[in-house]
Amino acid sequence: MSEPIAVLIACPTGEPAESLARALVEAGLAACVNRLPGVRSTYRWKGEVVTDEEDLLVAKSTREGFAALERFVLARHPYEVPEIVALPIVAGHAPYLAWLEASVDAS
Repeated sequence: MSEPIAVLIACPTGEPAESLARALVEAGLAACVNRLPGVRSTYRWKGEVVTDEEDLLVAKSTREGFAALERFVLARHPYEVPEIVALPIVAGHAPYLAWLEASVDAS
């Protein structure tokens, strides 16, 4: 059995986030991607503190498929250093987790 994860990916708002979310699911790298618009991110970049509006993608995938998901995002993401952070899903509704695992191609 594979290990389910939730991958956080901050994106420019609108179409870039929508396209990436759809592409991840179409490629079989995520079972589902939630797009949370209107996230305000404050961070340090090149010596300055910056605040931007972003969309946060929450991609449900598997630990085994993370490397492929990461490569996919890096090849398509407009940021120089995109946020791609995987968090373990330690428990969940068993039928949902079974669907998640069946929906992700970890090869």
